[in-house]
This record gives sequence, C-alpha cells and structure tokens, in this order.
Amino acid sequence: MNASLQPPFGTFASAFAALDVLDRLVEPVARALKTWDARDAAEAVLYVDTDPDKADTAVFCETYDVPPELSANCVVVAAKRGGAVTLAACLALAGTRVDVNKAVRKHLEARKVSFAPMDTAVGETGMEYGGITPVGLPATWPLLIDEAVVTAPHVLVGSGSRRGKLILPGWATARLPGAEVITDLAG
Repeated sequence: MNASLQPPFGTFASAFAALDVLDRLVEPVARALKTWDARDAAEAVLYVDTDPDKADTAVFCETYDVPPELSANCVVVAAKRGGAVTLAACLALAGTRVDVNKAVRKHLEARKVSFAPMDTAVGETGMEYGGITPVGLPATWPLLIDEAVVTAPHVLVGSGSRRGKLILPGWATARLPGAEVITDLAG
C-alpha cells in the first residue's frame, strides 16, 4: 500500500501521489500522467479519494472543507464555424463562470460556442460526467485556462470519474498539453 500524504487543503481521509495510484484513475487520466512531458508537474499531482455522491462542486467544497477559490471546474465546449465543430475544454475556478459567448468564442474564432452535450463530452474524453478533468483530454483539443487557476497555489480538479479528485499546483495546469492561459476567460 502506498503511503498517504498530507494534501495542501481540505479534510480528506487520505491523499496519494497520483502516479502511485494509477489503477484508481480512468485510462485517459492514468495514461496522461504517465506520459506527461512535464515530469515535475506530473509528480506534483495528488489523488484524494472522495464520495462520488458528493462530487458536485458546492456540496463537495462544503463536505471536504475546500475553499471554492481552490477548486476548478473543467467544462467541454463545442465551437462552430461554418460546418466545422471544434471541441475544447475550459478550466476556471469554481466561484466563476466561463465567458463562453465572448472570451471563448473570440479565442476559438467561432461563430457560436455552446457547452457540449453530455454524451459528446463523456464519449470524446473517456471520462464520467461530473468528473471531467483537464488531465487526459484528447491531444487535439485546446485547453483554455483562466489565469486565476494558474496563479492559485493549488487547485482541485476532477479525476476523470465522480469518485476521487486531483490536486495539483496551479502552475502545473499551464503545462498540460494544449494549454492556453487566458486573462478574463471567466468572471
């Protein structure tokens, strides 16, 4: 059994180096951690085991004493221009909302952007709805990250499933494949 670590925040029963518990992660997330070029970032990621029935942000933050400013949500969007649809992910702190209609649309040079349907988000990522994480997204997707996420000391994100979460340094999110840091992506 792997030794439990002390997470930087929250009241979790246990925390482990994510690279030591790859068997607890969905395949795309485990593969991404194993192959992440930024080894220092991959090695800094923690996994905390949590109740899947308490995975929704507000309930989760209250249950595990996680400040919303250290919790980030990853949402999948569909950008349309002409007949083409581009899928992308956006990462923003829990207390904010991604500016889909202006910031995302402008950045992706799309005519229209909307949240991707649940079946599309789940099918394309290989992750569970409510647990989608920026770690392990399809390699061709842009990952738009609000600057506030990157400047946070640590952020909590999904683990790819509703059970468990990942905690990583804010700076590490900017080193994920496809990452593009955007000022005022969310507000």
